[in-house]
Amino acid sequence: MTDQNKKGLRKIRRALLSVSDKTGIVGFAADLHQFDVDIISTGGTAKVLREAGIKVRDVSDVTGFPEMMDGRVKTLHPRIHGGLLALRDNEEHMAALHRHDIEPIDLVVVNLYPFEETVDRQDVSLEDAIEQIDIGGPAMIRSAAKNWRDVAVITTHELYEYVLIEMRDLDGNLTLDMRSQLAKLAFMRTAFYDSAVFAFLRDRIEPEGLAHWNVYPSIPALIGTMQLYMNLFSTAMRETHPEAIAGASDDAEEHDDHLQLILNKERDLRYGENPHQTAALYTIEGEPEEGIAQAELLSGKEMSFNNYVDADAAWQLVCDFDDLACAIIKHTNPAGVGLGSSVEEAYRRALATDPVSAFGGIVAFNRKVDATAARSVAKIFTEVVLAPDFDDDAIELLRAKKNLRILRVTVSQTARRLEYKQITGGMLEQTRDTNRLTVDDLKPVTKRSPSNEEIRALLFAWTVCKHTKSNAIVYALDGQTVGVGAGQMSRVDSVRLGAMRARLPLPGTVLASDAFFPFRDGIDEAAKHGITAIIQPGGSVRDNEVIAAADAHGLAMVFTGIRHFRH
Repeated sequence: MTDQNKKGLRKIRRALLSVSDKTGIVGFAADLHQFDVDIISTGGTAKVLREAGIKVRDVSDVTGFPEMMDGRVKTLHPRIHGGLLALRDNEEHMAALHRHDIEPIDLVVVNLYPFEETVDRQDVSLEDAIEQIDIGGPAMIRSAAKNWRDVAVITTHELYEYVLIEMRDLDGNLTLDMRSQLAKLAFMRTAFYDSAVFAFLRDRIEPEGLAHWNVYPSIPALIGTMQLYMNLFSTAMRETHPEAIAGASDDAEEHDDHLQLILNKERDLRYGENPHQTAALYTIEGEPEEGIAQAELLSGKEMSFNNYVDADAAWQLVCDFDDLACAIIKHTNPAGVGLGSSVEEAYRRALATDPVSAFGGIVAFNRKVDATAARSVAKIFTEVVLAPDFDDDAIELLRAKKNLRILRVTVSQTARRLEYKQITGGMLEQTRDTNRLTVDDLKPVTKRSPSNEEIRALLFAWTVCKHTKSNAIVYALDGQTVGVGAGQMSRVDSVRLGAMRARLPLPGTVLASDAFFPFRDGIDEAAKHGITAIIQPGGSVRDNEVIAAADAHGLAMVFTGIRHFRH
C-alpha cells in the first residue's frame, strides 16, 4: 500500500443504513458488526435488521425527533449532517461536534426511493411519482460524498462486497482511494436521480411548454449510464480485489441493456452529404482527444461532412499497418495503398494504383510527413492530407495549395471498443473489427502453398480488403495495391471490376476477397488476369469446387476463417 493510502485510512466506527432496496443489507450489517461498527438506521431498514437479530439504533434516538409526516422527515437534522460533514482534521469542526454532542458518522448506505422504477409503470399517477421523490436520501449521499476524505458512501448493494473486502484486509479501515471512488459513484447517482425526476415532470406537467428541453436523456438511458460507470468501477476493483465476488465470471456483458452517449457539438458544418442537408460535428463526452473528430486543422477550408467521413476511412486504414503506409481514399474506398521506406515512396506507390481516381481524394499517412512527400502530394488536386505530424517545410509547401485541408491527427491509444450505426427508429452497436492476421493464421488449402513473397502480398491485400466496401476484391503486390473492386452486388463482378480498373500490370499479383467465393467463377475470372495466389475466408458449401478451380489454374490459396464485410 502506498504511503498516501496509509495516511488516508479511516476506521469505520459508525454507519447509517437507510435503504429502499434491502437486497443484501442484513448480511452487510452483520459483517459490519464483526468490526464493532455502531449501526444507526431508519424505519423499515431498522425493522428488517432487528428481525434478523442485529443490534441497531433508530435515527430518532440520535436526533431526538421522531420520524414524521409519513416518513418525509427523518434524517434532515444537524445531528445527522453534522456527523457526516465534519472534517476530522479540522479542530473547529471537531469542537463543534463535541459542543453539540454530535457523533461522527463514517459510513452511509443509502439507495434512494425507487423513483425510476415507479414512473416506468404506464399507469403511474403524478401523486404516486411525487411520493417516490427521495429528499433525505440524496441529502445524506451528497453530504457524505462531499466529505469523502473522511466518510464513505454506498449507493447500491453491488458495492457491499468491495467495501467489506477492503475492511477485512485493513482491520475495519477504508482507503482514501476507495472513498473517493465511492464518492464519484454517489454524485453520479444523485445527478441521474434528479435528471430522472426532471425528465418525468417535464413530460407530465408541461409537455408542450418544455418540449424544446430535449437535452435530457430518457430514464432508461440514465439508468444505463449509471450501470456503465458501475461496470468500470467493478473492473477497477477486480484488479485490486480479485476475490471481491467469489465465483463470479470475469466475462462482462458485451452490450448493455441501456446505452447513453453524450455528444457535444464542436461546430456546424457548411452542409451534409449534399448541399440541401444540414450537418454538424459532435464529439463523444469522456473520449480522449484523438482521432479524426479531434484532429487539428492546420490549414485550408473548414472540413465538410464528406471530408470527415472519407478522412476517417483513410485514417483507420493506415493505422492498421505497422509499416510506413499511405492510403488515398475516394468515397470511403481505397483508390490506392502503398508501403514504403519513406513517406514519399509510400505515396508514389499508392498513387500509381489509380492516379485518375486520386484526383480530389483524401491522402493519409501513418508517419510524419516531410517536405519531399509534401511536394509530391501538392502536384495534383487533393481535398485533405492527414498525418500524425508534419515538418515545418512540409506545412509551408502544402499551405501554398489554398484549398487543401491539412489535418494533424493524434494517434489513438484507447480506441473505442464499440461502434454504432443509426437506423430508422434505433441504433446498431457492434464491437470494432480489430482483427489482424499473422502468417500463423493462414491455412493453405491448395496443392501449392504460397511462397514467402506471396504471403507478404496476401497479408497486405487482406488488410486493404478489410477497409474496402463489400463485396470487396483487392489485387496487390507486396506493399502496393494494383486493382480494387468495391461495393458490387456480385463477387465475380468485383473481380472483373478490380481487374478493369488496374493501371499496373496484373500478372504476378495476388488477390484478396473479404468473404468466401460462393462459386468457382470468381477464381476462373481472376486466373485470366495472371494472379498467383488468393486469400479468402473459406466457409462456402462449394469450397471443394473453389479449391479444385485454384488447383486447376496452379494457384496457391489460403483460408483465414474470418471475413471482413464492410457496409
